[in-house]
Amino acid sequence: MPKGAESLLDVLAAHDVEVVFGLPGVHNLAIWEALQRHTGIRMVGVRHEQTAVYAADGYARSTGRLGVAIVTTGPGAANTLGATGEAWASGSPVLVIATDIPSTLRRPGVYRGVLHETRDQRAMFVPVTKAAFDVPTAAELPSCTDRAVHEALRSPHGPVYLGVPTDFLSTEVAGHTVTKSAAAHAAVDLTEASALIAGAARPLIWAGGGAARSGAGPAIGALADKLGAPIITTYGARGLTDNPHVVRGPVHAPPVGKLWDDADLVIAIGTDFDGMMTQNWLQPKPPALLAVNIDEAEASKNYPADVTLAGDAATVTTALASALTARPGHLDVAAVNAEVRALAEADSPEAVKFLRALENTDATIVADMCIPGYWIGGFHHVTKPRGLAYPVGWGTLGFGFPAAIGAALHGPTIAVVGDGGFLFACGDLATLKQENLPLTVVLVDDGGYGMLRYDQQVANHAISGVDLTRPDFAKLAESFGIPAVTLDGFDDLGSALAGAEGPRMIVVTAHLQPPITTSPRWYRKTST
Repeated sequence: MPKGAESLLDVLAAHDVEVVFGLPGVHNLAIWEALQRHTGIRMVGVRHEQTAVYAADGYARSTGRLGVAIVTTGPGAANTLGATGEAWASGSPVLVIATDIPSTLRRPGVYRGVLHETRDQRAMFVPVTKAAFDVPTAAELPSCTDRAVHEALRSPHGPVYLGVPTDFLSTEVAGHTVTKSAAAHAAVDLTEASALIAGAARPLIWAGGGAARSGAGPAIGALADKLGAPIITTYGARGLTDNPHVVRGPVHAPPVGKLWDDADLVIAIGTDFDGMMTQNWLQPKPPALLAVNIDEAEASKNYPADVTLAGDAATVTTALASALTARPGHLDVAAVNAEVRALAEADSPEAVKFLRALENTDATIVADMCIPGYWIGGFHHVTKPRGLAYPVGWGTLGFGFPAAIGAALHGPTIAVVGDGGFLFACGDLATLKQENLPLTVVLVDDGGYGMLRYDQQVANHAISGVDLTRPDFAKLAESFGIPAVTLDGFDDLGSALAGAEGPRMIVVTAHLQPPITTSPRWYRKTST
C-alpha cells in the first residue's frame, strides 16, 4: 500500500494537478521525498511560504486551474495567511496543504510545546478560506484531499486549507478512487429578465471576476452585440473579451461613471459590486438591476437586484443572449474610450508613456498594489482572458512578484512592482533563476512607498516611514544571475521589453502620480 504522502500526491495528480509550490520543513519532508518519485507533478521550491501561496494564486488566475501550495507546520503555515486572504477575497481556487504536529503528540485542549505546535492551526485559516479541514485519521487522508480539491474548484471558487498531521504522511493507507465533478448547469427562467431588458433604452453590462472565472467572455460579447450595450469590466474581469463594446477605462473615470449614471438598466454578471469598484458604494443604485450570479445572496448584497438569474455566468449569459432580439446601440463606445485616454494623457503624461510601453505585449501582466500597478489595473488595455492578475481582493502589497512566479509557469509574464513591495519577496529571485522562468520584472523605483507618501501629503501629515533605504536593484538581480538594466524614466521601456522573455529585471527610476482609481482621488465624495 502507498504511504500517506504518496497517496496525497496521487489524488492531486488524478485531479490534473501538474505543479505545486512549496518550502520544505521538518514536518513535510515525506512529501518532498514522495515528489522525487512522482513523475506527474513538478515541485517549484520557493524561499518563503507566503510566496508559495501567492505563486499558487498567480498560477490559478493565469490558467483557471487549481493552484497548490505545500508548507510546513506552525510558523510555516502562519506565513501563508496574507496570501491566502488575497486568494479568498479574489475568489482564486487555491489549496493550501500544511502539515501539523504528529497526532500521537497532540492532546486535545492542551498546548504541550511540541516543535511548531499551535493550539488550533486550522482556526487561523477559517477567516481567510472558503473551507478549512483537518485530516482526522491517516486512512482518511486521500478522501480528505479529494474533498478539499472539489471544494476549492466548486463555484464560487476560493482557497481551501487542508491540515495533515505529519505522522499520517508516513503511514500506509488504502488507495482512493477520485471522481471529478462536472458542474451542473440547470436551465433558468428568462421571462422576467427578458421583460426587464425589453423595457430598457440604455442598458449597461457590468462584468466581474465571476464572469471571467466562468469563461463568459464570448457570451458577454454576444449579449453586448445584441443590445448595443457598453461593457464595463472590473479589475478581476479585465481582458474577459476584446469586443468593441468594452470600455477601456475604469468606472472611476467620470466619462465611464456617467455610463452608470445614465443607464436605465445594469446587467451585472459575476460581480458583487465591491467597494474598490464602486468608490465604496457612492455610485447610486441603478433604476433597474438584473444580476447573473452563481450565488444569489452575493448578487444582491451591495445593490439589491430586481431580477436574479442564479447559475453559471457563461451558461446563463449564453441563454440570455440567444433569447434576445438584436437592436441598435445607443452609445459610441470608441468615443468614450478616446475621452478616457485623453483624460489620462492630461492627468499624467508619464503614466501614459508607461502604459504605451506595455501595449504590444502578449505576456500576462501581474501588477502589485503600487502606483504603477494602479495605472495598469485601471487603464491598461488587456486583450486576452486572464491576461491581468491584480490584487483586487485584500489589496495585498507584495503580491505582484511572487504571484508572477506562478503565472510564468503558464507562459511569458511581466511583473509590475514598486520598490517597496518588491522587497517583501526579493529572496525569490532565487526561485526565478532556479526555475528559469519567462518572467520580466518591471520595477518602478520612486524611493519608497509612493502611495503612502501621497496619502500623507494629501492629509497634510508629516512625511514619515515611507522614504526607504533600498539596494541597487539591478545589482541585486545580477547577484542572483538575472540580467538587469536600469532606465531613467519610461522613454526606453518599450524597447527594453522587446527581445528576451526572461528571467530578467528592468528597473525604472520614476515618480508617478496615483491615478483616479485610488481613493484619495475618487470623484464621488460623501457630503459629510
